[in-house]
Amino acid sequence: MTVLFIILGILLVAGGVSCIVTPLLTFMNTGYFVVILILVFGVFGIIKAIVEKRFKVNFVFSILSILLGIVMLAFPNSLLFAEGVMLIVTAIWFVLMGIVTIINAVSVTKATGSKIWILQLIFGILAVLIGCYSFFQPMLMAISLGILVGIFFIETGFTLIFSSTVDKS
Repeated sequence: MTVLFIILGILLVAGGVSCIVTPLLTFMNTGYFVVILILVFGVFGIIKAIVEKRFKVNFVFSILSILLGIVMLAFPNSLLFAEGVMLIVTAIWFVLMGIVTIINAVSVTKATGSKIWILQLIFGILAVLIGCYSFFQPMLMAISLGILVGIFFIETGFTLIFSSTVDKS
């Protein structure tokens, strides 16, 4: 089993490097992961509804999720639409996260009088600026997300490799 984890870790690191080298291509393929998540969500929602014998809104939404996943797989152009929506949602998330961080910074300064609020304020402002810039330059966000996926794969790969080589005695 240890050898398999090491091989998987090496493959993840290699895949992560590939993702970082081609971030836009990586981003374009994340739509397939979203489709898989939508399908899994729908299947588990239906199973849960059957087990609980509750066939209401959640059951209908689960069926619609499966249908959406199938449509997105059948029509690859819809994946491009999903990726575009993901860019907009990510930009909105950055803006909202920045606003919340700014509010927290103001709260920290009032509650503790500590100087740490300045760092929070700077990060909050940066998050708002990144989110706003991403609305006007969505390609920047696409490339950034592709690079982040690569970094995640590399980190996960090294974690698997190192945790497999540690003595378990």
